[in-house]
Amino acid sequence: VHLVESGGGSVQAGGSLKLSCVASGDTYINYCMGWFRQAPGKEREGVAAIDSDGSTSYADSVKGRFTISRDNAKDTLYLQMNSLKPEDTAMYYCAADTDYYSCLVQTPGRGYWGQGTQVTISS
Repeated sequence: VHLVESGGGSVQAGGSLKLSCVASGDTYINYCMGWFRQAPGKEREGVAAIDSDGSTSYADSVKGRFTISRDNAKDTLYLQMNSLKPEDTAMYYCAADTDYYSCLVQTPGRGYWGQGTQVTISS
């Protein structure tokens, strides 16, 4: 599975961004999908995940502000980010896996990853 993210950028605190991740190379619908982020000097952390049936999970830090969704007809994953905060600044990556836990928590040796898109929030 090949994943390509887009939609990152620089916005002020309180603003919004929508990230996209286009998948190719395998049957997209069979995979759970997740968004992860990594800030400088920090470990990569799971932000949100969506299973093939549409069920979702979120990190506590983004609940109520971020919404993950997928369009299976377009093989595309989205992350709508509202009420952005400076602490949301990070490189954001999408991931695909057949195991839902691994779409929530980075699991060494598992999953497919995109190259990342930078999100920068200024105060």
